Amino acid sequence: MKKNYIIKKKYIDLKLVLLLAGFYALFDLVLIAKTAYMQVFGMDSMKSFSWSRFLLDNLLFDYIIVVSFMTLIAISTKRFLRKNYSWTKIISTHILFSLLIGIVIRLVVDLYYIMLGRVSFAEYDFESSIFRFMYVIDLNFLIYFAMVFIIYTYYYVKEVKKAEKKQGKLEAQLVSTRMKMLSSQLQPHFLFNTLNSISVLTDIDASKAKDTIADLSDFLREILYDNDSNRIPLERELRILEFYLNIIKVRFSDHLKITTEIDDSLLHKMVPALLLQPILENSIKHGYDFNHTDLEILVKIYAEGKTLIIKVENNGAPVEVGHKLLLKRGMGLANINDRLENLYGNNYFFEVRNKIDGSGVETLIEIPIEN
Repeated sequence: MKKNYIIKKKYIDLKLVLLLAGFYALFDLVLIAKTAYMQVFGMDSMKSFSWSRFLLDNLLFDYIIVVSFMTLIAISTKRFLRKNYSWTKIISTHILFSLLIGIVIRLVVDLYYIMLGRVSFAEYDFESSIFRFMYVIDLNFLIYFAMVFIIYTYYYVKEVKKAEKKQGKLEAQLVSTRMKMLSSQLQPHFLFNTLNSISVLTDIDASKAKDTIADLSDFLREILYDNDSNRIPLERELRILEFYLNIIKVRFSDHLKITTEIDDSLLHKMVPALLLQPILENSIKHGYDFNHTDLEILVKIYAEGKTLIIKVENNGAPVEVGHKLLLKRGMGLANINDRLENLYGNNYFFEVRNKIDGSGVETLIEIPIEN
């Protein structure tokens, strides 16, 4: 039962079906008003007119067939949009369907009359049926494409609203990421340790002290002001990371070694903004323990086919819980996962796990390559 509900929800949009049904009901109301006018004002062909047969046999029967047929068209249209078919193929298909709906209505009505005994097989005139089909072919064509226009407009508006909601969520997540990063970096221990390191360096290496101040300033500027995009070139993302690593290296001195292996051909490719810093911070923060006082981290960014792979490895303390539980425990990791999901849907991979050989922890992200 639940599976059938999911299938219906996936392919059948009840709001759209009601919208189509409402449109065709409006068309039938206009037709009823026209018919009533013609009968009142004494057209000879309307003297033997039967309202019961007109409403039951013609309008109701026709209404059920058309709404059912257009529901199938709505489902097909949704598939067309998902498959990204060419407009030539889509238009050709709809022209064929616009003719088919008239034929379907005509044949079903003829079969209905035969089943009721109003017309026998011997009396049935196929040529006359074709004539009646051709008589209203232009009207069927216009009604069909009017309803197709409603279908496409409905899906377009729905996608626009979905995109706006998604963009708003991404922007909120980016602001949240910036604020969390700023909050993390402005914690008293961070500033104290960084400023203390700068203070020590002023007597030992004044030039390096100035560089550290510049790195701290540039890092905070990048987080707060310089970019509001959800995607930035990898080259810029690495520059932001470099400011952070320069500060961290000063703090941890000889107890932290960070190596990078970056495919230079990927530097112009777009990646989620502020992605690498929280991953590195997480790797450093959880890598140290009593048994791991010296930490080595390797950052690798490369491509496999159309996939960009970001891998951060350390030789530190292993994680004691699975990836899903880590996402629940760590706001930073959960934020990364949410942003990746909003940017790429299901077309990404993100996992923090122990290395197979037990020599540390690796964070793996796989995303589509974007120019």
